[in-house]
Amino acid sequence: MTVRQSLPRSAAMPRLRILCSFARPHKGALIRALLLALVASALGLATPMVTKWVLDALGDASSLKGPLAALLVLLVVGVAVRFWEWTLLGAVGERVVLEARESMVRRFLRATVPAITRRPTGELVTRVTSDTVLLREAATDALVGLINGTVMLLGTLVLMGVLDVVLLGTTMASVTLVGVLFAVLMPGIATAQQRAQEHLGRLGGALEGTLRAIRTVKVSRAEDRTAERIVADARSSAEYGIRAVRREALAWTVSWSGIELAIIVILGVGAWRVGEGQMEVSSLIAFLLYAFGLVDPITELSSNVTALQAGMAAAERIRETDDLQTESTAANPAPPAGPDPRHDVPVLALRQVTAAYGPDAEPAVRGIDLAVPRRGHTAIVGPSGAGKTTLFSLVLRFLEPTQGELLLDGRPYRDLTHDDIRTRLAYVEQDTPIVPGTIRDNLLLSRPDATDEELRRVLRDVRLAEKIDALDDGLDTTLSTTTVSGGERQRIALARALLRTPDVLLLDEATAQLDGITEAAVHDCIRSRAAAGAVVTIAHRLSTVVDANTIVVMEAGRIRVQGSHEELLATDPLYRELVAALDISAGPAPATETEAVCGSSVLTGHGRGGRHQAER
Repeated sequence: MTVRQSLPRSAAMPRLRILCSFARPHKGALIRALLLALVASALGLATPMVTKWVLDALGDASSLKGPLAALLVLLVVGVAVRFWEWTLLGAVGERVVLEARESMVRRFLRATVPAITRRPTGELVTRVTSDTVLLREAATDALVGLINGTVMLLGTLVLMGVLDVVLLGTTMASVTLVGVLFAVLMPGIATAQQRAQEHLGRLGGALEGTLRAIRTVKVSRAEDRTAERIVADARSSAEYGIRAVRREALAWTVSWSGIELAIIVILGVGAWRVGEGQMEVSSLIAFLLYAFGLVDPITELSSNVTALQAGMAAAERIRETDDLQTESTAANPAPPAGPDPRHDVPVLALRQVTAAYGPDAEPAVRGIDLAVPRRGHTAIVGPSGAGKTTLFSLVLRFLEPTQGELLLDGRPYRDLTHDDIRTRLAYVEQDTPIVPGTIRDNLLLSRPDATDEELRRVLRDVRLAEKIDALDDGLDTTLSTTTVSGGERQRIALARALLRTPDVLLLDEATAQLDGITEAAVHDCIRSRAAAGAVVTIAHRLSTVVDANTIVVMEAGRIRVQGSHEELLATDPLYRELVAALDISAGPAPATETEAVCGSSVLTGHGRGGRHQAER
C-alpha cells in the first residue's frame, strides 16, 4: 500500500464522520456516559466555591459543619459518578471493538479470493488487531472527553469571571495562546501517527509471509537479509512514531507552560488586587484553585485530540475493508420445472470461457470449451503457465470469466450463488495449508455433521487411521506443521474432501507428497470416487495421467487437445514431450530440442515426479 500524503484539513470532517459511524450504534450509552462525565465535572467545579465558603466561614467565625459536609458529599458522589462513567465507557469501547473486528473478519472470509490475496495477510491482521484498539479509544473516550473537557473549560472560565473579571482576562490570554499552538501542532501529529500505522501494517504482512517460509529462508542463509527488509518497516514506523511523540511532547509542554505562566501572573496580579482591597483573599484562593484546575480540562482536551487523530486514521483504514469485493450470497430462483437434466448434460461445462486476473491483465485462459462427464476421471496437463490453476479457479468461482460462461448441471453459474456451486464440489490444494484447529476440526470443515465413524472410515481409506489413533489426543490433536508431515496433511485434506461425497472432486495432485505404497491406496480412493462421480485432477505425476479416462492438454491458456493417453501419444507432439517429462514409458518418444535445452521441469511446471512408478 502506498503511504498517503498529508491530508488537507478539509478532509478531517469526512474522517470524523467515519469515526462517528462506529460510535453511532451506541449513541444512547455514550450520551449517558457524557451526562455522567458532565455531572462529575460539575461536582469538581463546585469544589473551589465550597472552599471559598469554608474560608469565609473561618473569617466570620461561623460554623464549619455546612461547608465541610458539602465537601464530603462532593467527594463521595464524585467518586461514585466517575466509577459509573468509566465502567460504562469501557464496556461501550469493548463492544465497538468487537463489532469492528467481527465485521472485518466476516468481510475477509466472504471476500473474493483475488480481493484478499492481492493484499499482504499481515496487513489485514493488523487492521483487526492494533487499528481496532486505536478505534476504541477514539470512538468512546475521546468523543466523550472532548465534549466534557470543552464544557469543563468553559465552566471554569465562567466561574473565574464570577470571582474576578480582571484575573479572567489574564487567564484567557494564556488559554488562547495554548489553543493556537495546539491547532498548529495537531495535524502533524495525525499524519505521523497514520504513517506509523501504515508501516506497522506492512511489517505485519512481511513478517507473516516470512514465517510461513522460514525453512526456505534458513536454507538460503537469508536470515539477516530478510530481517533487514522487515525491520526497515519497523524503523519507518518508529521514525514516524518518534515524530508524533516529539510533537505531542511539544504540545504538552506548551500546555503546562501556559498554565504555569498564567498561575504566576494570576498570583502576582491577585496579590496586588488583594492589597488594594479590590479582592478578598478567599476569592483569590478560589480563583487559584480554578487556575490549577484548568490543567484538567486542557489535559483532557489535549490527550483526546491526540487520540481522536489516531482513531480517525484507524477508522479510515478499517472502513477501507468495506470496499473489498465480496461473493454473492443472494438467493436464486429455483431451476425451471421439467425433466431432470442431470443424466443428459455434463455435470460441469465451460463454453468459450476467457478470464484474466485484472482489468488490465492479459487473459490467463482463452476460449476454453470443456465438458466434464458426470462420472469418470479427467486429468489436466500442460506446461507451466498453461492455465491449469486458472481453470480450477474458474470452476471453484474464485475467479469470474470476462467472456463465456460456466454451467453446473446445465445451469449457468451466474444464476447460482457461490455456496450453491461449492456445495457440489470438493477441492484438495497441492500445498494443503493447515486450517487452525484440531484434526477433527479440519475434517469437519466441509461437513460439520459427520459422525466419528464416518471420520474414521475416510481416514482408513487414505491409510491414516492408525497414525491418528497413535497420537495422544487422537482426532482432537491440534494440527500443526510439527504434528503431521506434508504427505499426511495431503491425506487429511483428501479425507476431508471424500467425506463430502461431492458431485465433482477437484484435485491439484493429491498424491504429490506421498510414498509409493500410500499413493497406490489413495489412487484406489480416487478410482472409487470416479466410478460414482466426477474427478478432475491437475496432473503432476504419471499415475494420475495413466488412471485418467480423459486427458486435457493445455498450452498458452488454451485447450490444445484432449483424448485418451494412447490417442494423444499417437497424435500430439506436446503431449509426447509432457509424457517424457513425467517419465511414462510408452514406447519410443525422442527427446525434443525444447526438452533437451530447458529440462522436463519447465514443461510440467512441477519437476519430475513418479519415477518410482514408471512401470506401473
